[in-house]
Amino acid sequence: MHIREDDLTGKNIANLLREHLENMHEITPPESVHALDIEALPSPDITFFSATDGEELVGCGALKELSSTSGEIKSMRTALAYRRQGVASKILEHIIKEAQRRGYDCLNLETGAISEFASARALYTRYGFEYRSPFGEYIDDPNSVFMTKKLA
Repeated sequence: MHIREDDLTGKNIANLLREHLENMHEITPPESVHALDIEALPSPDITFFSATDGEELVGCGALKELSSTSGEIKSMRTALAYRRQGVASKILEHIIKEAQRRGYDCLNLETGAISEFASARALYTRYGFEYRSPFGEYIDDPNSVFMTKKLA
């Protein structure tokens, strides 16, 4: 698997992000969907990564700079055909390493509180993320959980 910075111009990445947003809107109340669309991702404070296996797009994730010492994980998604094959772990490891390279003290995220997000929460917990209160512009929301990881 190869993970690289992505400029968001490819058709495959547009399709994966559209699938991601549609799925979030299917299972989450609109006011609790915090996923970014393809128009919001190209931002100076967001670095977007895609993961490929040969020519196949297998997943994506982004790192948003919140401050000079902290970041946020955004847009984590594994293509349906590649779920349960370690794609999300590899993308998460890549984002954590990038956050450490930048000298961040911590890495934060928001994910869903409902059962459909149980595997995501388990993944983050395995990588040392702990539950926390809302951060940044997030507000307390029964459909969201917030997590943080202290970086060495």
